[in-house]
Amino acid sequence: MARIAIDMDGVMADTTQQMIDWYAKRYGVQVDKDALYGKPETTGFPHEKDIIRSFLFEPGFFRTKPVIKDSQEVIRALQDKHEVFIVSAAMEFPASLPEKVEWLAEYYPFITWQNIVFCGSKTIVQADYMIDDHVKNLQPFKGQGLMFTAPHNVHVTDFKRVDTWQDVAGLLL
Repeated sequence: MARIAIDMDGVMADTTQQMIDWYAKRYGVQVDKDALYGKPETTGFPHEKDIIRSFLFEPGFFRTKPVIKDSQEVIRALQDKHEVFIVSAAMEFPASLPEKVEWLAEYYPFITWQNIVFCGSKTIVQADYMIDDHVKNLQPFKGQGLMFTAPHNVHVTDFKRVDTWQDVAGLLL
């Protein structure tokens, strides 16, 4: 049985799509997700990145993110074979904590509170695998880092890549 640490934002919850949706509602401009590929997170929109980053501090942003396809089914199956923890560096956005708890309760009710870890730095995480979309979290990780594909990380080649939750299932189930 392996211990698997899974990031929320960008891995379970579609942060990029949420930014696109919020931007469209706010400014009436639909940004194509493909136009964001290879660009740092919060960039690639017609307005400067500080405007997009400000969404992260607005009530409801974390609570209403779309679920990434197949994540619910695969994570439930992973729990049957492995020890699974949801690990989020949520302390940067303290107001996100209750929203993330509510979001997990709605979309992943099978994950108990004992298996949810909110932290500031993921350097404390000890697991066999970590599935994350950010280099900064995978670089110091001592286990096997799995880079979950997101527009901001498509050029990263330092880690084994998983493009979808079906890729995760093929690797860990």
